[in-house]
Amino acid sequence: MKELTGKAVMLTIAIGESDQYHHHPLYSEIVARAHNAAIAGATVTRGIEGFGASNHIHTSRVLSLSSDLPVVISMIDTAEKINSFIPSVLELVSEGIVTTQEIEVVLYGGRKNETA
Repeated sequence: MKELTGKAVMLTIAIGESDQYHHHPLYSEIVARAHNAAIAGATVTRGIEGFGASNHIHTSRVLSLSSDLPVVISMIDTAEKINSFIPSVLELVSEGIVTTQEIEVVLYGGRKNETA
């Protein structure tokens, strides 16, 4: 397991759930590339409501069901690893927002005997 404590960077990518890459969910492709790039970790979170640059509200409320709910992919690693990964993200994302922020990692631990 990789050692990661102290100063790090969080990369956050907000896209639509229906965004695709070669007929597969875009968020899946981003996570796969992050894994291949040995990024310390990535999480995909599905939103229940939101809007972005298009100013169109996407919601999961029954009366106005959206097929394009917001999805946020967050990943954390060293500044060097995140900065070298950003071009791969920009190659994939044409709509949404991509941000970074400096963070402090207090704990980074996985399960014992975890297999890849």
